[in-house]
Amino acid sequence: MNTKAIKMVTGAGFIAALTISTQGNAQVTTTQVNDFLKHINTITTAVPFLLITPDSRAGGMGETGVATTPDVNSIHWNAAKLPFADKKMGLGISYTPWLRALVPDINLAYVSFYSKLKDKNSAFGGSMRYFSMGNITFTDNIGTVIGQFRPNEFALDGFYARKLGNKFSAAMTARLIRSNLTNAITVAGQDTKTGSAFAVDLSGYYHNDKIKIQGKQSTLMFGMTISNIGNKISYSTSVNRDFIPINLRLGGGMMINADDYNAIGFQLEFDKLLVPTPPHYVIGSNGSPVINSNTGQYEILAGKDPNVSVPQGMIQSFYDAPGGYKEELREINICTGVEYWYNHIFAVRTGYFYEAPTKGNRQFLTLGAGVKYHVFGLDFAYLIPTNGQRSPLSNTLRFTLTFDFDAAKDQGDVGTDGK
Repeated sequence: MNTKAIKMVTGAGFIAALTISTQGNAQVTTTQVNDFLKHINTITTAVPFLLITPDSRAGGMGETGVATTPDVNSIHWNAAKLPFADKKMGLGISYTPWLRALVPDINLAYVSFYSKLKDKNSAFGGSMRYFSMGNITFTDNIGTVIGQFRPNEFALDGFYARKLGNKFSAAMTARLIRSNLTNAITVAGQDTKTGSAFAVDLSGYYHNDKIKIQGKQSTLMFGMTISNIGNKISYSTSVNRDFIPINLRLGGGMMINADDYNAIGFQLEFDKLLVPTPPHYVIGSNGSPVINSNTGQYEILAGKDPNVSVPQGMIQSFYDAPGGYKEELREINICTGVEYWYNHIFAVRTGYFYEAPTKGNRQFLTLGAGVKYHVFGLDFAYLIPTNGQRSPLSNTLRFTLTFDFDAAKDQGDVGTDGK
């Protein structure tokens, strides 16, 4: 694989992006707007591995996780859930093969840990995700091998969450991001470097387990997270810096306990990238974008200038699509999930993920299962594309192993007492 392949591996399929209209910098006709809506206009960012679903429970439920019941992998989705966790401490290990149909050595590994404090109203913990892109052979323009390397990216997280009442909680997660794609070799005459960034997640959660539905004890949940709020990243001193995938996710869910043995949950979530949408540029008679003689920048026909600061880009992302509000609506991904538990031991899951065809075209059904046995829990997830498009996770089984410290302590106590 050469450097072009690196971009394909790290960028393909990680495209997402709410609402309101946009105005262009030139007169745009209705016909042109309709034409914009027909063309692919995906939003790309650096370090898209931050958007890969790391755990198999969420992976089996249509990639829903911001408003599900708490578990150790909530650190990725919404750390504010963890003060409501029914366990004092948890550890999770997840493994996801990537592009398995093409190459055997690309994968995402994820480890997460949390602990509740003595007051039972607070929780802290951390996680690490590591994305290995396998062995890459670098070549020059004429095909001569100039080196081999195993590109990789990782992120280290630490969070603190606290209840703000009986039903509300909030959390902040700090994240250190490192992306080494080229091992500092010279590409196209430019020196490269390892990219790095610092980001935070801000999240909130509502949890009400006093709800009754037809006499059945139920739990109502709502969650919201803005993740990866951080600086732009660059792999060279001579090029523009790129946005990292700042992402808004919100949703709700309900868990209904039918009886002592059966429980079923439903989830509906929405997510959108809070980074600028690529504009449409004025095209000259030679077929190339027209450069403004005063600014030295390309003339924008519709949309907004994407070369803005991070705060401006987050705000602008709600109204900068060249196709107006219709295109903005297409930048919202929709995720649904269902989870059934029997006796708190065995679970089956399914879900659906939808992304507009012009914004990445990820559309797939997910299936999953889980089992808990004393100290350990094991979850699986499988993805089935529904639109004829190939997915990096096609024909791939993902798994997550969880460890229940409370159960381990109980077993130790029983052994000590001899009972």
